[in-house]
Amino acid sequence: MSSRTSRRPAHATTGRYAPPAARRERFAVSADGARLHVEEHGPEQAPAVVLAHGWTCSTAFWAAQIRELAQDHRVIAYDQRGHGRSPVVPASGYSTTALADDLVAVLRTTLAPGERAVVAGHSMGGMTIMAAAGRPEFAEHTAAALLCSTGSSRLTAESLVLPLRPGPVRTRLTRAVLGSRAPLGPVTPVARQVLKYATMGPGSAPDRVDACARIVHACPTDVRYGWSRVLAELDLDAGLAALTAPTAVIGGTSDRLTPIGHARGLAAALPHCVGLTELTGMGHMTPIEAPEAVTAAVRELAGRYLTPSTSQEQKEKTP
Repeated sequence: MSSRTSRRPAHATTGRYAPPAARRERFAVSADGARLHVEEHGPEQAPAVVLAHGWTCSTAFWAAQIRELAQDHRVIAYDQRGHGRSPVVPASGYSTTALADDLVAVLRTTLAPGERAVVAGHSMGGMTIMAAAGRPEFAEHTAAALLCSTGSSRLTAESLVLPLRPGPVRTRLTRAVLGSRAPLGPVTPVARQVLKYATMGPGSAPDRVDACARIVHACPTDVRYGWSRVLAELDLDAGLAALTAPTAVIGGTSDRLTPIGHARGLAAALPHCVGLTELTGMGHMTPIEAPEAVTAAVRELAGRYLTPSTSQEQKEKTP
């Protein structure tokens, strides 16, 4: 049975990780016609924040950030193609070009001409930012960026999911495990422990593990597999070099999927890095594992590089 038709809730239904209701929902249409589910939260005239989630996740992954930031920001979150409420696309529709096209489509759909936002991406969402960095539309609409628990290349070679010595054997096995077509099945206690080991820090609380498990297990198998092939061959070093907007970096010191060396490498290579935050003991799912830290990083960037008056002026200029 497809996870989209499963009776399992695709996200937490109570508590801080239950997604808040959106003020507005719509679709953005990408360059190849793919439709992307977009939701907006918070005051319409407030400074804008755009959130791009990672592989196997959905807008629900940002529930804690949306709830806090929407008090005084216009928060725009979208489901990557094939994830959440964005329709599945053909196998040929998965690529870093598609990631960039999709982000540009969301920015174009939700922001006025010349209006700028803080764009934050977790994992594949951070890769989306790097993929789009050279696009003029991205430069037009991005005041600052946040790269959260992500990397630009060598993902399978440097992954620590399998406790083996670095080398070609570990890389091949990692690629096989992460790119498996096997259905994830129901969210059981064993499934939670496996997910926690692979993606979260050892001290992650049960409610956080459960919130992540519900979201990840809801991702369709073909979508998970399609994007895994893109991530296995990822090389966005050129996109990283093109990311000239002020950019902050966050990583967890216990991240097995994108170990902390990725965050340090991004910070060193960025043309305009404005800070590296290393979250001790946190794994890959930092927006859920350390929601206050991630929210604070977005809020700080918005405070430094966006102003309410500027956002209002840009909207008033829109025909």
